[in-house]
Amino acid sequence: MKKFLEWIGLKEQLHNKEHQPPLVSRGDIWWASVGENVGSEINGKSELFSRPVIIFKKLAHGFYFIIPTTTKIKEGTWYVSFRHGDRDMAACLHQARAIDYRRLSSKLGTLDDEDLSRIKSGFHALYE
Repeated sequence: MKKFLEWIGLKEQLHNKEHQPPLVSRGDIWWASVGENVGSEINGKSELFSRPVIIFKKLAHGFYFIIPTTTKIKEGTWYVSFRHGDRDMAACLHQARAIDYRRLSSKLGTLDDEDLSRIKSGFHALYE
């Protein structure tokens, strides 16, 4: 069962939240409230409708292009597997999008250079 009404309430709270954008860098992994989405779009989990995302590019002050992640390892050109801490994860390249800083809640860590390079290569191969 989709929780669209709960997501709309949280989305309004996030929109009205007043704080400075956090310090983020390309390759950082953050918890982000991605929401309750439609069809096969990736959803967030928990009461914050969140999941780990990779900061792929800073677009403007407080506005980022992100790639959501999953711990369900999947095969195909839409996914790039990597390991973060003690968890196997996958970057969901086909779910990449731009988000405002107010969706970010806490930093989980940073990708190593090799994983970031493989994700960049996979992204460019998928979208070129």
